[in-house]
Amino acid sequence: MTPAQLSVAFFLQMALIIAACRLVGWVVKRWLGQPQVVGEMIAGVILGPSLFGLLAPEVQGFLFPRDTRAVLFVGAQFGVGLYMFLVGLGFRTEHFRQNARSAFAVSLAGMAAPFLVAVALGPWLLSQGLFGGGIHPTQAILFTGACIAITAFPMLARIIHERGLSGTPLGALSLSAGAIDDAGAWCILAVVLATFGDGAPVAMKAIIGGAIFATFMLTAAPRLLAPLGRLVEREGRVTPMVLGIVLTLFMLSAFIMDWVGIHAVFGGFILGCAMPRGLLSREISKQLEPFTVVVLLPMFFTFSGLNTQLTMINSLGLLGMTAVVLVGSIAAKGLACYGAARLTGQDNATAMGIGALMNARGLMELIIINIGLQRGIIGPALFSMLVLMAIVTTLMASPLFEFVYGRKARERGELGALTDDAAAAPSKAAT
Repeated sequence: MTPAQLSVAFFLQMALIIAACRLVGWVVKRWLGQPQVVGEMIAGVILGPSLFGLLAPEVQGFLFPRDTRAVLFVGAQFGVGLYMFLVGLGFRTEHFRQNARSAFAVSLAGMAAPFLVAVALGPWLLSQGLFGGGIHPTQAILFTGACIAITAFPMLARIIHERGLSGTPLGALSLSAGAIDDAGAWCILAVVLATFGDGAPVAMKAIIGGAIFATFMLTAAPRLLAPLGRLVEREGRVTPMVLGIVLTLFMLSAFIMDWVGIHAVFGGFILGCAMPRGLLSREISKQLEPFTVVVLLPMFFTFSGLNTQLTMINSLGLLGMTAVVLVGSIAAKGLACYGAARLTGQDNATAMGIGALMNARGLMELIIINIGLQRGIIGPALFSMLVLMAIVTTLMASPLFEFVYGRKARERGELGALTDDAAAAPSKAAT
């Protein structure tokens, strides 16, 4: 396609993407009680080959030609990274310090138990021919473990935002554990890619580079960025120059995390955590969040949906294996995170709420399995099974959380007050 044709296709796509995401999001929120973000994830799958492409393949192919995928991919990465930067801006580091022991325990348990399940599932799935050719059982175990252990970090953050829990200990603990959990899963994926032919330097670059970046951003960067916060306080507003500096820092942070082999979302989130609080963080959120949520994030969901084809699960045998993977994944992740939270002093309702939230896999799962499919680690059938697992665990997260935590929180007058406060905030208005 010529640049002019790409431009025409892009604007038509964006009109359809924004309308579909807002409409489906409204429907699931209004009639099913699910967060807006879950509707947007479903809208992305609907626009892909699983439904739209199945019912009207020629129309879907016309609206989403392959040549435009690269544009959508860049917009998707920008959108999810910028959203996680905004989540980091609202992250209460004091809650993380208060709950550091629980956060590490929950994240470690949420990785250890899935990998124990993967020891059984990985070789079994390999024996069924669901992995690519030449895959060793150890590689199958590591990849399966990473898929089961991953948490839908961007979606977890969005659910916490929409529930008005961003500034609570439960919200901070869940986000902290989710961040540690996902960083570990990405490091495991780097190890798998290294053993698959990229070499040991790939894994070392991801692990060492990510650790150095995170350490610098969480220790030295807050002091280096403090003058920027004081400048905004003196000016009484975020000037275009300050906004330009902040966005430049975001781009560099996302680049570094992508370059070392983890993911741009962690660069955005860690930078947001390091930014000065006060007028700067409030105004940056107010200026960036509406466009990010309404325009950029739907590109992320749609791009992932275009690579999802649920029709691959077309036999009773595959459905049975999907059920085993689903039950094993839910039990391993949910029970382990619940147990770790209880052992580190959280009350029963909070521990169950954390277990429910950490069990959602969402689009982070889709990112990992798309990499696995592209690299030939897994086959199309296993890809579709893991997509279904991601959708089911994400759909069940919000109602399960409401059942185990929401009602008790409202009885204490906790969740209702928080939701009222959030309703006045830009983040709530934007969603």
